[in-house]
Amino acid sequence: MIELTPEQHRALRAAAHHLHPVVTVAGNGLSDPVLKEIDRGLKAHELIKVKLAGIERDEREALLADICERLGCAPVQHIGNILVLWREKPEAPKSAVTTRRSKPMTKKQAAEAQEKPRRAVKRT
Repeated sequence: MIELTPEQHRALRAAAHHLHPVVTVAGNGLSDPVLKEIDRGLKAHELIKVKLAGIERDEREALLADICERLGCAPVQHIGNILVLWREKPEAPKSAVTTRRSKPMTKKQAAEAQEKPRRAVKRT
């Protein structure tokens, strides 16, 4: 489990305020497909909310600790039926050949790239 400083907690709670839950844990509890979906959400977004439906109050803290331990994430907040989890995104491997431009093309540059070379016209 990742430990966060109070400043990090405060910033992550503020960032999570507007988020909607991406995963709902219901009557079947914490199954493998649910864990995979939480992991997928953390890989994509870093900071996610998980909604707990039909889980008793005393079981929620144990469930939060279990999720954090199994997925290597940090508990940010637990309010009622909502858990907020955070895990830093893994860096994407950098390929040797990049296909993207560093800057997007302007309209003029795109038009010039599309334009075919013109033939020279001789005038007499």
